[in-house]
Amino acid sequence: MSPTDKAWKGRFTEPTDAFVEAFTASVGFDQRLYRHDIRGSIAHAHMLAAVGIIQESEAALIAEGLSAIEKDIDAGRFTWSVGREDVHMNVEAALIERIGEVGKKLHTARSRNDQVATAVRLYLREGLDGLVGQLQRLGSVLLMLAEREAETIMPGFTHLQVAQPVTLGHHLLAWFEMFLRDAGRLKDARARLNVMPLGAGALAGTSFPIDRHMTAQALGFTRPTENSLDAVSDRDFVIEFTAAAALIMVHLSRIAEELVLWSTPQFGFIELADGFCTGSSIMPQKKNPDVPELLRGKSGRVIGHLTALLVLMKGQPLAYNKDNQEDKEPLFDTLDTVRDSLRALTELLPATTFHRKRMREEARRGYPTATDLADYLVRRGLPFRDAHEAAGRAVRLAIDRGVDLAELPLSELKTCSALIEADIFPVLTLEGSLAARDHLGGTAPRQVHEAVARGRTRLADLEGRPA
Repeated sequence: MSPTDKAWKGRFTEPTDAFVEAFTASVGFDQRLYRHDIRGSIAHAHMLAAVGIIQESEAALIAEGLSAIEKDIDAGRFTWSVGREDVHMNVEAALIERIGEVGKKLHTARSRNDQVATAVRLYLREGLDGLVGQLQRLGSVLLMLAEREAETIMPGFTHLQVAQPVTLGHHLLAWFEMFLRDAGRLKDARARLNVMPLGAGALAGTSFPIDRHMTAQALGFTRPTENSLDAVSDRDFVIEFTAAAALIMVHLSRIAEELVLWSTPQFGFIELADGFCTGSSIMPQKKNPDVPELLRGKSGRVIGHLTALLVLMKGQPLAYNKDNQEDKEPLFDTLDTVRDSLRALTELLPATTFHRKRMREEARRGYPTATDLADYLVRRGLPFRDAHEAAGRAVRLAIDRGVDLAELPLSELKTCSALIEADIFPVLTLEGSLAARDHLGGTAPRQVHEAVARGRTRLADLEGRPA
């Protein structure tokens, strides 16, 4: 088969227009599927032999030829042809050139429609496993840092205003929870995509007595797909993955925004390592947080891919349409972007310096123990709304005096509520505030250490979770 020959040449009397040939070709980007395409073809050939459609010797020759082609591609010795459209026809044509007429038997009982659907599922399954592994590594880094910073006091924010004191360890564990859910979503998506379209043919199955269960088992799928029309036209597994990936990037973006803020002189909570920053071409003093900023920016890229895939599918009738060729570039770029972004954060965090003294200083601003004062009054019998009002009056006093709540004299605190006694002062310290929330999910150092231990178990459970 020459590079200009088409698989459908028997039907046509004129050659494909040169521009149309280039416009419709996908080999420039789908060649990265070669390994998965070859794997599917080898399994298909062995199945054809097992059911008697081709000879065992022919299947062996096909498998040997495909393995040799894979090695050529790995070594950069393979020449890709736009004239052969896509990865599938390039590999098949190379097989025929290598082993002759037997190579033409490989495509028996299959179509490129079920062939590409199978290759994409194999490719994405492998990619998902890689991303779950990266999320687990990032989770381990966060648990290590959370344990180390279990007693580091920092301000907790709502509306970006100081709200209550927390620990840096507790804050890092919030990031951990995000990524643990992300890993769970990827595992769930993997379970749904792990069914095999091969054998669905172009859209209506095949008249040959194939054994789809045999092929599915050989390729590690849980089962064959149930419906041939759905099998070749379905791309919701790509969309589901991209939706999960978009959430990962949203989480990365939120964390990146905090890192950008924390690295400013106004916050001064962290110092990013030089290797993760750049300078300015004009301002000598600048140290720009480029890696977090790019993490924040790349989220829009993946969110855009999700939108593109949803729009791609929304108007398609059953079954396969050429539109589906456009699913691959968003998918490939999403995998690449999420993979690189997770690696960037996993390497950046251990290299970051956390300024504990500064965090503690800032935790004292904004009267973060006012809620503890209200809770104190509730425990002394005051209804919460009245306690809230009394604590608010105490804050107003402290603002007028320019002091912290704990620095107000007892006599002035008593003007806010006669229930306040001298035992209020330990409650109004940062440590007292943290200790008061020493319960499951709380911010006290003991709870952080216990949450880290549970986190390690949850990561291990994720590793063994069935897909």
